Amino acid sequence: MALPAKKQMSYWGIAALVFVVVLWALGDVLLPFVLGGAVAYLIDPIADRLERMGLTRAGATAVITVGSVLVFLLLLLVVIPTLIFQLIELVQVLPELFRDARAFAFEKFPSLFDEKSQMHQAITTLFDTLKSHWVGVLETVLGSAVSLLNVVILIVIVPVVSIYLLLDWDRMTARIGELLPRDHAKTISRLAGEIDAVLASFIRGMGTVCLILGTYYAVALMLVGLNFGLAVGFIAGLVTFIPYLGALIGGALAIGLALFQFWGDWYSIGAVAIIFAIGQVIEGNVLTPKLVGNSVGLHPVWLLLALSVFGSLFGFVGMLVAVPMAAALGVVARFFTEQYLDSRLYQGQGHQDAD
Repeated sequence: MALPAKKQMSYWGIAALVFVVVLWALGDVLLPFVLGGAVAYLIDPIADRLERMGLTRAGATAVITVGSVLVFLLLLLVVIPTLIFQLIELVQVLPELFRDARAFAFEKFPSLFDEKSQMHQAITTLFDTLKSHWVGVLETVLGSAVSLLNVVILIVIVPVVSIYLLLDWDRMTARIGELLPRDHAKTISRLAGEIDAVLASFIRGMGTVCLILGTYYAVALMLVGLNFGLAVGFIAGLVTFIPYLGALIGGALAIGLALFQFWGDWYSIGAVAIIFAIGQVIEGNVLTPKLVGNSVGLHPVWLLLALSVFGSLFGFVGMLVAVPMAAALGVVARFFTEQYLDSRLYQGQGHQDAD
């Protein structure tokens, strides 16, 4: 005999509350395991494909592990030192760049610096708001993810967790399916499949788009001769998952640096602008339609809201789980909308009588 709906809701509500409390209380402790689970989820399709080619699950995991170690060592020797050096230099040169931009703006648009003008007050308010928000975000990230001890723990634990989870991924998902309440197993499995489809399209697809665009921007900007081309490409690729924001931030930063470095050489400055214009065309017409698709179901505003809310409540770990939670909530919201449209609450008594 099934439990009454009211009692089922109370049990599910208690489970959700326990999950929130655990995430809030143990966020920093859970960080390596959340990252390890995310890595295992991302590379599970590769392991499945290797299994279909004839390898065992252990053999597929071993091949992926060896390949990942080789790629990491290559990046560690070739790319990462240059990237870190450029990022440090970029942070050091940005104040000078802002001073030059301020001097240029003061010469061309003196009204912006009139404290009584509405434009000056609006710009001051905007910068104060951005500064307060970014300081909070940086404090959250630095406080939970960049301490020396946590970095060491991440480097050691995350690969180990991801390898073990990857090895047992199919077995764990099958076991979870067996533990679902029998009355709701079919519905939960369907919703889980839809959530997985959204996550696969967004995380794996957008991850590939970010990697391709970041590599393109970095290589193209270095070929043009921009001093911080690798760092700018890395930043632009990193935020490409938010439509237009990657090109906006990367383009503004690259063009500002180009003006600072190539002032008077309008061909080089124009080349930097053209690089980002081509990147936007490639992303909008080729990469995103092919790799992500049009039915992901994660609106950029919904994604930003999830990142802000989960980041504020649970810190850096909250930002990591924001995307899967946003996907899950979106699928559940669509499911309840379908239930509502089929209910008497929506259709009314007159519709029921007509049927």
